[in-house]
Amino acid sequence: MKKKTFLSIKILTIFSFIFLLNSCTDLDEVVLDEKSGNSVSDPAGSLAAAYDRLGDGTFVDHGAVFAMQEYTTDEAILPTRGSDWGDGGKWRDMHEFTWSSSNAIIVSNWDLLTNGITRSLTAIKSAQETSFPEKTLFLAESKALLAYYTYTTLDLYGQAPYRDPMNPSAPLQILKADTQIDQLIKDVEALLPDLADIGTQRTYHGRFTKQAGYAFLATMYLNRAVFKDRYNASSNFNFNEAAVTGTGTDMDRVIYYTSLLIDSGKYSLESDYFKNFARDNENGKELIFAISQKIDYIRNGSNSFAYVCMERNQRTSAANRGTNAACTTPEFYATWDGNHDDPRFEQHYQYSDGTWFMNDGTDVSVPATDIVPKSSPSLPWFHFNRGIQAGLQYGPILLSSGSLEMVGNRIKVSPLYMEKSTTTRMNFTPTLTFADPTKSVFAQNEINQGARVFKYEFDPEGGNGNSNVDIPLFRLGGMYIMRAEANFRKGNVGPAMDDLNMLRTSRKRESLFGNAAGKALTFLDAQQLYKELGFELYWELQRRPQSIRFGKFDLAGTAKAASQPFKRLFPIPQTVIDQKVFQQNQGYN
Repeated sequence: MKKKTFLSIKILTIFSFIFLLNSCTDLDEVVLDEKSGNSVSDPAGSLAAAYDRLGDGTFVDHGAVFAMQEYTTDEAILPTRGSDWGDGGKWRDMHEFTWSSSNAIIVSNWDLLTNGITRSLTAIKSAQETSFPEKTLFLAESKALLAYYTYTTLDLYGQAPYRDPMNPSAPLQILKADTQIDQLIKDVEALLPDLADIGTQRTYHGRFTKQAGYAFLATMYLNRAVFKDRYNASSNFNFNEAAVTGTGTDMDRVIYYTSLLIDSGKYSLESDYFKNFARDNENGKELIFAISQKIDYIRNGSNSFAYVCMERNQRTSAANRGTNAACTTPEFYATWDGNHDDPRFEQHYQYSDGTWFMNDGTDVSVPATDIVPKSSPSLPWFHFNRGIQAGLQYGPILLSSGSLEMVGNRIKVSPLYMEKSTTTRMNFTPTLTFADPTKSVFAQNEINQGARVFKYEFDPEGGNGNSNVDIPLFRLGGMYIMRAEANFRKGNVGPAMDDLNMLRTSRKRESLFGNAAGKALTFLDAQQLYKELGFELYWELQRRPQSIRFGKFDLAGTAKAASQPFKRLFPIPQTVIDQKVFQQNQGYN
C-alpha cells in the first residue's frame, strides 16, 4: 500500500528527535521552537518530522488551525454548554471576536505553525548536506512544506519567522504577508520541476507532489489580493492584478493551475460526496494532498472533526461516544434553504441487510453485523447518518452493564437524551437561543441546541480520539470551486456556472432517493457563489479566507458584533512580542 511507503520514513522520526539547529539562542527557541525535529544527518527522518507536524494536531484537531479558520465564521461555533466548554472563554473568543494576544488557541497555533517552519528548515538543511539518491526530491518537498507552513502563518498572523538554514549565524528574519506572498509564489513555482508526479517515486496524496504544488499555487493566487491589502475597509480587493509570473492576472493563474488538475485525468469527482471523508478514503479519487492518518501508525490519527459535534450519548459502539461541543450557526444552516436535497447536505446510512437508519423516530433496530475493527471482545458498530444533522436524534442507548441495548441480535434504536441534562431531549435545533445574544453561553438544559456537522466519518476503532480518515487539504472538488470563483471574478459567469453545476450534478444521493443527482443552477451572482463555496467545502478549514474575500468576515452574526478590518488577522502572541523582535499587528495593543 502507498501508506506503507511513507511509514518507513515516519518510523525514523521516533528514534531521531533531537535539538534542531546548533546555533540557537533563547530568543530563537521562543520564535522557532527547535526541540521537535531530527538530526541534520537524517534526511528521511527530518522530512518525516516536517510532515508529521501537519497531522500532529495542527491541521486535524478542532482546537488548532480549524478553530481559527472555522469557529470565526458562519460555519462553526463552539459555545459554552452548561458545565462544559468554558475553558477560560477561549472557544467563545473565536466566534465572538473577543480574542487577545494571550488567547490559548492563538498562542498554541503560533507554536504549532512556527514549529512546522522549523522542522521544514531542518529538513532542508539535512537534504542539502547529505548525498543520497532522493536528494532532489526530498529537498523540493522540504521547501514546499516550508512554504505551506509559512503561508498558513502569514494567512492567520500576517507575519512569520524565517532563518537561513544553511547559515549558522544568519539573523532571524520577519516575513510580512503583503510582500512575502509574491516570493512564496515564485518559490513554489520554482520547485515544480523537482516535485514528483503523484504515483511516481513512491509518492501518493500524503506527500507534497507536483499536483499538490498546482493546488497550492492556485490557492495562493486566489488569496494574493487579500494578503496585499488586508485592511481594505470596503473589502474591494484587486483580484485581477497582474500575476507574479507568467501572463495574465491572478485569476488567470488560478484558472491555469486548477485546470492542470481538473484536466490531468489523475482525479475524478466522487459521486458519493461523503466518500471524501470516510474511513476508507485512503484511495480517494479526489485527494490531491491530504494528511495520512492510520491507527497504530506512529500516532493514531485524530477523530476530532467527527467527534467534536457528536453528543456524548451518541454511541458508535459501547466504547465510543461524542463530546457535544461544536455546531453550525443559523446563518449557515439557512444557506441550505431549498437545497436540502443536495447530496452534500445529508446522507442516510444503509446496513448490509438493507436497513436504512432514518433517524426520524421510525427506526426500531439495526443489524449488529458490523463489528468495530480490532475490538476485543467484538463490539457492534452503529453508523450515524452523515452531513448536517438537525432535529430530534435517535440511536442506541448504553446500558449500565456497559453494552449497547439490544433486541435479540440487533441494536435497538431509541429516542436520545442529553448526557448532562438527562431530561432534555437530544434535539439539534438549527436556531441558537442565548440568554445574552452577545455571548454564546447555554444553560445546562439548553445544551441540545445547534445543528451538527457529521461530515467526517466517526471511526470507532481504537478510542474516541483515533481515526484512519485521511484529512483533505486539497481535493478535486476544491479545484472546481476555485476555478468557478476565478472565472466569476473575471466576469465569465458561464464557465463559472459550468464548474458549479459539474459539482452539483456529479454528486448523487443515496439509493433511498433513487441515486438522484444534485440540481443544476440556472442563475449565479456573488451571493449564490458564496453559498456554493460553503456547500462544497464546509468544515474543511476554508471558510475564513472565503469570508474575507467576499466581504462577509466583518459582518455581525450569531453572538458576534460587526468587527473592524484589523480582526482579519490574529495578534502575534504576547509571549512572542515580549521578546522584542516582532511588532504587534495593527489594532492590537
